[in-house]
Amino acid sequence: MKLTRRGWIAALGAAAPLLKAQTRKAPPLDINDFQPKSMLTVDEHIVEKSRFPVIDIHTHLTFAREGNPAVNFPTPPAELLQVMDRRNIRMLVNLTGGAGEAVKPFVDALDRAYPGRFLTFTQPFYRRMNEPGYAKMQADQIVAAHKAGARGLKVLKNLGLVVRDSAGKLIKVDDPRFDPMWETCAALNIPVAIHVSDPAAFFLPTDKFNERFEELNNHPDWSFHGKDFPSNEEILEARDRVFARHPKTQFIALHVGHFSENLGHVSRSLDRFPNMTVELAARVGELGRQPRTSRRFFEKYQDRIMFGTDAVPKGYSTPQQIFGDDLYKIYYRFLETEDEYFDYAPVPVPPQGRWRIYGIGLPDSILKKVYYDNAARILGLPPLRS
Repeated sequence: MKLTRRGWIAALGAAAPLLKAQTRKAPPLDINDFQPKSMLTVDEHIVEKSRFPVIDIHTHLTFAREGNPAVNFPTPPAELLQVMDRRNIRMLVNLTGGAGEAVKPFVDALDRAYPGRFLTFTQPFYRRMNEPGYAKMQADQIVAAHKAGARGLKVLKNLGLVVRDSAGKLIKVDDPRFDPMWETCAALNIPVAIHVSDPAAFFLPTDKFNERFEELNNHPDWSFHGKDFPSNEEILEARDRVFARHPKTQFIALHVGHFSENLGHVSRSLDRFPNMTVELAARVGELGRQPRTSRRFFEKYQDRIMFGTDAVPKGYSTPQQIFGDDLYKIYYRFLETEDEYFDYAPVPVPPQGRWRIYGIGLPDSILKKVYYDNAARILGLPPLRS
């Protein structure tokens, strides 16, 4: 039977509720529950052991508080050594070993207890920043820490973003009161591992355009947008003034020079400052999503890049950096293979952002430098035996 136009309209009207039911949208999925599984079928090369011995120049095995010399190891040294032996890690550098003479118990418990496996750095005394004569006192404390066994100075990102004067004003990275400290490190021939600034996204609004929205939404205290915080550019400019004023001081600009999202900027800094080196701690997530640019960066600056992870003990608030076998296997895979589209952290993506990474497949000649030789030179250690 042939339907008239009126008949078709009537039939469609009768079917409308059924069609609406069939096309009704599913309830929205909470973004925190979205964990997509890749459908790619690609080669995988899990690297259990690094091709050359490793010096991890960026770990936090202890967290000393100013004025508190108590030795606390969230992960016992014996457990650390088991992972080190399995993953071909020759040495861990513990950057947070306390300030002044308080560094000695940590040096005794690690460096002297296990020769050749650990090195400890000291930290500044910020709580005495507003005292008269602070500049000389701080320089003297570096000397005391060095006598106690510290092999370098660690400057945390609280300088420039957290530490304030008695009036509540943020103290800048290039505050002249630190000049004697930088010069003392040069005189003692010990490096300064410096971390200022943070990922560029942390200085932007936490909105729908921010690629690290989930991370910042989960950790709102990590945002440095607004208030009286300086911009990322202002912090890096202050850092550069320090590098320029102290050419004899060896600075390790941690986290790929604090700007792994912009390797062109890091390259220009390395070209400008011969006293600057970098390491890759907690930034394979950035490096691995720009594999061709990263590969060229490693090739050009192969003598000035060191291996680091920012590894922390169990229970720390940054699970993607927990010290252990899985963390090192990811770093080795990034450096040694050309694998495609794999997770950049041993926890469900996204700890930082919703992307995966690609390996850069470095040759042995560069791997040996990045894994060991460059750090050994900066730390004054003997080279690897052939």
